[in-house]
This record gives sequence, structure tokens and C-alpha cells, in this order.
Amino acid sequence: MSEPGEGTDKRDEARSRAGGEPTGEHYDPVALQEKWRRRWEESEPYRAGEDPDDTRERRYMLDMFPYPSGDLHMGHGEVFAIGDVIARYWFQRGFNVLHPIGWDSFGLPAENAAIKQGEHPATWTYANIETQAGSFKRYGISFDWSRRLHTSDPEYYRWNQWLFLRFFERGLAYRKGGLVNWCPNDQTVLANEQVVAGRCERCGAEVVRRELTQWYFKITDYADRLVDDMAQLEGSWPDRLLTMQRNWIGRSHGADVAFEIEGRAEPVTVYTTRPDTLFGATFFVVAVDAKLADEIVTDEAREAFETYRAEAAKLSDIERLSLEKEKTGVFLGRYAVNPVNGERIPIWAADYVLSDYGHGAIMAVPAHDQRDLDFALRFGLPVRVVLETGLEDPAETGVATPGEGRLINSGPLDGLTKAEAIDRIIGILGERGLGKATVNYRLRDWLLSRQRFWGTPIPIIHCADCGEVPVPDEQLPVVLPDLRGEALAPKGISPLASATDWVTVECPKCGGTAARDTDTMDTFVDSSWYYLRYCSPGYTDGPFDVERVRRWGPIDQYVGGIEHAVLHLLYSRFVTKVLHDMGMLDFTEPFMRMLNQGQVINQGRAMSKSLGNGVDLGKQIDAFGVDAVRFTMIFAGPPEDDIDWADVSPAASQKFLARAFRVMAEAGKASGPDVSFADGDRELRKVTHRTIDAVTRLIDSYRFNVAMARAMELTSATRKAIDASPGGAADPAVREAAETLAIVLSLVAPYVAEEGWERLGRPGSVATAGWPVADPELLVVDEVTCVVQVAGKVRERLSVSPDVSEAELETLALASAKVQGYLGDKPPRKVIVRAPKLVNIVPG
Repeated sequence: MSEPGEGTDKRDEARSRAGGEPTGEHYDPVALQEKWRRRWEESEPYRAGEDPDDTRERRYMLDMFPYPSGDLHMGHGEVFAIGDVIARYWFQRGFNVLHPIGWDSFGLPAENAAIKQGEHPATWTYANIETQAGSFKRYGISFDWSRRLHTSDPEYYRWNQWLFLRFFERGLAYRKGGLVNWCPNDQTVLANEQVVAGRCERCGAEVVRRELTQWYFKITDYADRLVDDMAQLEGSWPDRLLTMQRNWIGRSHGADVAFEIEGRAEPVTVYTTRPDTLFGATFFVVAVDAKLADEIVTDEAREAFETYRAEAAKLSDIERLSLEKEKTGVFLGRYAVNPVNGERIPIWAADYVLSDYGHGAIMAVPAHDQRDLDFALRFGLPVRVVLETGLEDPAETGVATPGEGRLINSGPLDGLTKAEAIDRIIGILGERGLGKATVNYRLRDWLLSRQRFWGTPIPIIHCADCGEVPVPDEQLPVVLPDLRGEALAPKGISPLASATDWVTVECPKCGGTAARDTDTMDTFVDSSWYYLRYCSPGYTDGPFDVERVRRWGPIDQYVGGIEHAVLHLLYSRFVTKVLHDMGMLDFTEPFMRMLNQGQVINQGRAMSKSLGNGVDLGKQIDAFGVDAVRFTMIFAGPPEDDIDWADVSPAASQKFLARAFRVMAEAGKASGPDVSFADGDRELRKVTHRTIDAVTRLIDSYRFNVAMARAMELTSATRKAIDASPGGAADPAVREAAETLAIVLSLVAPYVAEEGWERLGRPGSVATAGWPVADPELLVVDEVTCVVQVAGKVRERLSVSPDVSEAELETLALASAKVQGYLGDKPPRKVIVRAPKLVNIVPG
């Protein structure tokens, strides 16, 4: 903030506070925001060019689009400021930039609000969208507003339905019954990815398992490509994000092994990644909720089994797989036969095996698998070591030895390494017709149907005679009926089922009475392809104009949270590959570069009402101005790090911006734009060009916070030059520095940068002024400052050549009168030289 009387005209201040044009050198964030927001809305400086003859390189910058749950919050403030740095930098570099905005506007929060308020979900949704849109415009994000879309608009979700039908035709959309994750609070099913630590990732309720018939997308058909194509993303996506995707897909190589079950005609196949340990299998485990368990349990064991199965149904998959959970199970009264040695091994049902992993049954090798060992020790089952690892007996230590070693107690495998034994045992099993090499995946098909109203209706009609009949394309979109308030309350089935006039339709095939599907699609379907719609948001002949996507896609830079590493990003990658196979896309990966931002926290914790540590973005903007809040977000640290709002100072950012504003205003007032920078002070010009060089490299490497530190240094150097130079602000070097400062600050503080650019007499918007180019001659370092310490304290500073030798530097330091005064007549005991920046002298 300006000091009293420093460049301030009280009449200018009053005029700007009244909403007029800001004048003079007083920095008034409110007046600047009002002025430039109006201008930007009129001029649309960020509109992407669609002329096919435009020769500029195209760049597509995308932020993960927001959900309209209310006004923008601090997290929005951070992530959109980060994305805007990149977009604005590209504008400055002369690229044709597409930077669109839209809203992920279907979903449960709107539906729950509608139930509470007795209205339609659209009322809450679109009111919040308008609130957020206004806040985005105030926040100065460089969006192309002509691309705006909302996924809850019928003209958008029509194409969700169209894509569903194309997937259905290709066998990639199907309906089946089975156990699903059920949220008892939201009364809807959840995909595996939407269950976090056994709870609904949206509302936090404990998830239970329930038998339902649901719609799925066959993402498992693309499992190998989802893994293999990550090679395209190495080095441009964060390593941990790629690791999370690989782990979720969980591709593993092993073998299917057939076990005979006594009293059952057909053998049971199990999948194992360690067929080399088959001789160590001492019992057999079936998932308690698998049909096989119910089929083979003996009459004597059934009562105990039924009781145990009922208890296990209360647990989530995460809880069942936890290593910390005490192992539980029940003997089913039957035995399996180990195919390699003919040994009878007992069959147990347990909750630590999942019915949808492999074949829902495992061979248990307790010596070399910790969960199997825990189970064996709990129930007194045998533990047989078949790997010589040099470690103690797991039966005594309670610690399994799952690593590699030579095989022992394994007949024909004895003495072999793991790799050798796996090849050998797969060969033996193959010869006997009892097994084969297999690839398995943790990934399960994408469960996409939801029992809620505010989503895309599934375009299928159920006919008693014709079965599942697709809604004809010409009848799309299937528009939601007008339900509101209590009619939307969750009842265990979709609220759409109560809209009988909407549900009852004529079968498109036979003309008989039929019924619409009453489930709606997971909202991740909406967000799996929205980036393609931005290329042609008004297109009516398909979900997107193929030619325009060919010009713009794939996304050059995507910015968003790591929390979407599995959900949204995995689904988008899958849908992109399907569209590629349909001939609609030229690329197989949608997002070529990915940047994950950290969180904005307060006092070391995530912000929450219960903790009383929430910070309101709008109030921060009211207090300090948009530019100061944005600058604080960027300057706080690297994009991927968390920002603790208690440790940063938007007030300090505001003071810096006021200083920068005065520098630009004074430079503009002192001289016109038609000056030769070469005539300016050479030392300030060096600072300016070194700043240009450094900031360019820093922005390219996502080190935005350090780039802003360089802008602050340039401001200080320019202020010093204005105050010290006889020519003051009229020096051409000052103008060059001020113009550079305006362009650099435009990435983060667009309002003050635009005003500064105008005060400097430059035409057009600073957003497209063009990125400055550093002069190589001015980057050469003529001198550096060498610090001379005596007894650990700085006693002298020397200006020396960057190429000075250690011997020369030592001579110069010892010859200094200041240094001689501290040393006296005694020669130094030791001199440590680190040319060209340090000399450390230990007195004698």
C-alpha cells in the first residue's frame, strides 16, 4: 500500500473509489478490477482463433472443470491461478490458445439440495453456476467464454447417450447382476474407485455390499493399453500419478491352476502370481460371498457359513483386504486336491479373498504370503517353507518370506530360482492339462448406473419380448422428466421409476408396451469426454467436430488435483481409446502434460467449519484485491505443494503490487514509448534481461513462485535506479524494465499489469503484448560479488571477475585494508577460497 502522500492524489482516490477511471499513481485494486473487467468483456482478448489458415501454433490449456456447489473457494483460487499462468504465458508467446470453461453440473449435491428445498435440482445448479461464472470473471482468468458448457444441459447429455449407444453396439456397455458397493445414505451404487477406506467418497457413509443388476462399461478390455500407453506420458505426468494408475489397473503375470474339489465334478481354477510355490499350498480359500462357497459348503458347515457370510457383507473391499484386520473364516467341510503332489487340503471361506479377483478362490501358501500366514496361525493350519531365503521359519516368527530364493521341499523344482521354477511348473501343469500362464488385472469394469435422478438417463428401453432395446438416435436426447422436492428422495431405486408417464413407452422394435431404464449415468461419464466438446460446443451432428478436435487435440497441458488420479483420468483415457478405435480421434492419450496442485490449508489442517479455520476466497479478494490473492497463491511455493494460508501474507503481496504499479506509472509519465532501450543504463538493462531469461526458464519448468521472486527483484532494482539515477524514471532502461515487469506480472496479476501497460502508453492488451527476448550480450556476467569473512564474520565485499582464480582472489582479499585491519600484524592461520564468491580467513 502507498505511504501517505507518496504519489497519491486524494481526488484521484475518491474518483476511483466511486467507480471511475483510476488516474495518478495511487494503486486502487477495486478501481482497476472494475475498469479492466469491463474492457475484457468487451474486447474478448482470450478468444481462441478458429481460422483454418491461422498459422500460429495451437496450444490447448485445460483446467479440471468445477462442480457448482456454491461460490469459488480457496482451492479454486489456487488451481485456476496456476492454470492461468500457463495459458497467459502461451498467449504472450504468440500461440493460438484454447483455454475454455464449463461446469460438471450433474450430481448428488444438487439433488440433495433440491430435496431439502422442495425444488428442481436445476434451480440450485444454474444459480450456483452463475455465481461461479461471475467470480471467475472477477478473478480475471483468461477463459474463452464462447466455449462455455454445462453437462446438465440436454444438448450436452444427448451426446452422453449417443456415446453410450455406440459403446453398447461394440459390446462395451452391458448389464449384469452381482454384488455391488451400496451407499445406504445416498441410496445408490458406487464404483470401486468411489469407495475410500470403506466409505462413500462423497458423503462418508459406510459402504455395504448389495446384489443388484447394473450397467457397466467394459474398461477391462482396454487394461493392457491403459498400462502400455503410459509410456507416452513418462516424464510429462507426475511419477506418483502414473504409479497410482498402474497399481489400480494391477496387471500381473502368473498362472491359472486347476484344483480338484472332492465331491464336485468340475475342478476350480485359481489364479496365482507365484505358481513356483504350489508345493507350499497347505489350504484353499474361497471368497465368502462367491457362489462357489455357497455351492460346496457341506450341510454340517452351512449354519456357521451363513452366519459368517452375513457378517462379512457389512465390510467394504478395503476393510476386507486390510493387513491390520484380524483374519476370520469358516471351514466349509470339504477338501481340494493339490495338483502337483495330490495332497488333500482343507477349503475355507474367508473375507480376505474377493469374489471378483481372479476366480474368487486362492491356494494359500502361508510361509510366503503374510495374509495366508496370519490366517494359518489364527486357525492352526500347516505352514510349509518352499523357498530358501535365509530367513527364520515364518511359523515361528509370524513373518512371511515372500521374496525370492532357491526352491526347497518342491520335488522337481528343488534348487531352481523363482524364474526358473515358474517356467518349469507352468510347463508341468500344461503337460497335465491342469494349468497355463495367465495375465490378471485388479481393474474391474466401470459400474456406471446410479439410482438417482440428476444425471444422464440411460438410453435403453426394456421390452418383455425384445429385451434391451436402444433408444433410436433420432429420439435423443432422452430428457429428464420434471421431478422435484420429495419426489427425488432416495428410496433404494431410482426416483425416475415413479415418473410412470415418462417410464412407459412404446418399444422401438415391436411397438408393444415397454419401459425406459430408470437409472442414470455416473457423472464421470460426463467428464470423460468434455474436453472434446470444448472444441466445438455448438456442434449438432455429433458429440464433437472431428476436424476441430484434430486441430486442437490432444490437451497440451491439464491442471487439476491428484485426487482424480484413478477416477476421472482413468475413465477419460479409456473413453479416448474407444473413440480412437471408432475413428473419431487421431490420438490415444487425451492429456499430454499433467500438473497436480497442492491444497490450500490453514493452521496446518484442511479447512473446515468444524475446526473454525475456514478462509473465504471472496472476503480475501474484498480485503486485498484479486491480484494480491492470486500473487500470494503463486508466490507461496511450487504448484504441487500445499499452501498454509496462515503462513502467507496477501497484505505483503498488495504492498509489492503497489510498488510495481508506481514503477510502471512513473516510467510511463516520464517518457513515451518511442525510446531506444540501448541508450539506457546498462546495469539496469542487465538486470532486466537476466530476469527475462530466468523467468522464461522458470515458467517452462513450473517454478512459478521463483519466477515471481525474480519479478520482485526487478521491481526493487528499477525503483533503486529511478531514485539514484540523474535521469530518474526517464531513463530508457527504466521504461524497458517497467514494460518487462508489466508482461511478467500479467501472468499472475492481470489487473495491475493491464493498467501499467496502458500507463506506459503501449497499445492493445498486455496479455498479447509478446514475450520479451533476452539479449545474450546482456546476460554475460562482468563481475560478481565476493564475500570475505574473517573469523566467520563478513568484513569485506569485493567486485571480481567471474573467472578470477583462487590465488588471485586470496591476494585481493588479503590486500583489502578492511581485512588487514581485522588481522593486524599476524599472518592468517588458514585461508579458504571458493572462487569467485567466498573467501574465509581464519586469523592467526
